[in-house]
Amino acid sequence: MLGQFPVVSVTGPRQSGKTTMLRDAFKEYKYYNLERTDHRQLIMEDPMAFLENNGPGVIFDEAQNLPELFSYIQVISDERNVPGQYILSGSQSFLMNEKISQSLAGRVFVGHLLPFSMHELDKKQDVYTAIFNGYYPRLHEAGINAEDFYPSYLQTYIERDIRSLKAVTDLNSFFRFVSLCAGRIGQVINLSSLANDAGIAVNTAKSWISLLETSFIVYQLQPYYRNFNKRIIKSPKLYFYDTGLACSLLRINSRDVLKTHYLYGALFENLVISEIIKQFHHTGIRPQVYYWRESNGTEIDCIIEKNDREIIAVEIKAGKTFNKDYLKNFKKLPVIDLKVEKRIIYTGTENAEVGGVYLMNWEFLAAEGGNNASN
Repeated sequence: MLGQFPVVSVTGPRQSGKTTMLRDAFKEYKYYNLERTDHRQLIMEDPMAFLENNGPGVIFDEAQNLPELFSYIQVISDERNVPGQYILSGSQSFLMNEKISQSLAGRVFVGHLLPFSMHELDKKQDVYTAIFNGYYPRLHEAGINAEDFYPSYLQTYIERDIRSLKAVTDLNSFFRFVSLCAGRIGQVINLSSLANDAGIAVNTAKSWISLLETSFIVYQLQPYYRNFNKRIIKSPKLYFYDTGLACSLLRINSRDVLKTHYLYGALFENLVISEIIKQFHHTGIRPQVYYWRESNGTEIDCIIEKNDREIIAVEIKAGKTFNKDYLKNFKKLPVIDLKVEKRIIYTGTENAEVGGVYLMNWEFLAAEGGNNASN
């Protein structure tokens, strides 16, 4: 993208490895951390002169801390009219996106860096450990216990990112709201119910979901409706980008607790779908991932749109033993004018084909991590 756009933006959650990746991959670029007061003062003494004298080839990390810089970058990048001039990085994408849309629309490629994929981590883990630990780089690099890492992470996120937003005045209510979201993983979002349980207005719940989404805590999986009948559910389902963070919010304090936890199946489903989402983002492709559900309850957990003619339909099962009931929703899938590849991802060890459906162990996602997720 640096060969095509004058500016590349990299956003993602805190501690996902943006700074490490950029400084390692682009050593020839000058680096400025805009969380540092001295760096901000140096730039703003004379922004135009600074940009003229320090580029092209500059990384501005945590760029949302100096939003007035964006309009100067627009002017300089237009004057030079060459690709690869600036890299903007930041964890507060709700502020970054606003400034980018105002000043840099059409000049910037927006990419996202999420926590490690299974392939990137390259670490053998059983499924309970994988769900409980999650995939934040620092937790694995420094050997930090998940029960120590995530409470601190949440506190930092709420105090640094959320406190700065006037839209959130009651941080305790916000934390309770996030915890309630964790209890609804894999469910169709019911804003009225969520707002009622959190003791807030429906519009506030809608606003807070948006904040969680733009700060890469949660995402909404949209329903797939193309070529299917009109009886489908049209509301999105709620998932977390990282299952370790969700476990912390659910007060799950060890991998062993997961074995009998009522949300284990939902958390495994979350793990698999998030892995697919990561593979799209980390290859620079907008995720074409959905779910399908009819009003009678028939559901396919994940639909991956490969192209205009093909989809992959995925059922996600936390069981270790294949059960013929795993096939029932595929049999109810409407006949459509698309090629449909059917897969079951489960925690068992067998990889096989059963009645035209591919049965796949969940760890195959680690082997496919370097490839396009649509394959």
